[in-house]
Amino acid sequence: MTLQTFQLNNNVYRDGDGKSAPLVLVHAFPVDHRMWDDCAAEIIRQADAAGLPRFAVWAPDMPGAGDGPIPGLDAAAGAPVGADAAESVALAAGGAAEDGAYEHALDLLADAYVALLHKAGYEKAVWVGLSMGGYVILDIQRRHPDAVAGFAMCDTKGDADAPAQRANRVRVAETCESGHTVDPVMHFADATDADSSFKRSEAGKALFSRWIRDQRPEGVAWRQRMAAGRPDLNDQLPLVTVPAAVIGGDRDPFSPPATMRAVADAMTGTDVTYTEIADCGHFSATEHPATVAAALVDLMRRVG
Repeated sequence: MTLQTFQLNNNVYRDGDGKSAPLVLVHAFPVDHRMWDDCAAEIIRQADAAGLPRFAVWAPDMPGAGDGPIPGLDAAAGAPVGADAAESVALAAGGAAEDGAYEHALDLLADAYVALLHKAGYEKAVWVGLSMGGYVILDIQRRHPDAVAGFAMCDTKGDADAPAQRANRVRVAETCESGHTVDPVMHFADATDADSSFKRSEAGKALFSRWIRDQRPEGVAWRQRMAAGRPDLNDQLPLVTVPAAVIGGDRDPFSPPATMRAVADAMTGTDVTYTEIADCGHFSATEHPATVAAALVDLMRRVG
């Protein structure tokens, strides 16, 4: 079986000097690269103030996120429709498991990120993954360790889904596809009394509601099926030997401080900094962009 090469929509916040490793920001689910906008601006400002060499700052969109094309579906001509579209997407993702999860898609996505890097003339990057983005960079570490110059895990973990979680992801994907709706993931814009001030604010709710509503249902489904099929990647944490950072919020319901400290503790092959942000939920780069930027600028300094 010949697999389609993934084409990623790369959003370039700043070009680099051609010598320094780029900083590649990998976004969370169910949003797109825009969650990094304020943080990227802070990274550039703080790095310039610190006198660091001019490194590139990128935030590629995953398949179906923002303007990111969906492998097997989006093409210049002859795009499949209906049942043919579902089959084409599954084939491009390496095939679907019996339950509908894409068990090879994460590997293909990791390969696509590294291919994007190499096409731009770079051998290595500093990889930053937030939530689902953390799954991607862990797989980059597994498949392409020579392409890793620095490593940052934000609000994420290395665990595979438990069976019930995997089944729920596939169910959500099916509902998004059949109903052509993103309603099953709109709960990411909701908040409880235990959430951060930002998440509970009207501005925060409106921002995430808009970002989620902007997503294509087929893209949301693709990323859910990809995440459902991912393996456990905790074995990669002690294999990281480059400068590393772990960042998380004290009010993150999905990757709480105990989880993030365990991630940092497991990175025994390197020096890792741990940043716990007060009054911060799951989307730390959006909620506290300056604080996350400071940790990442420090990482770039250590890499340099």
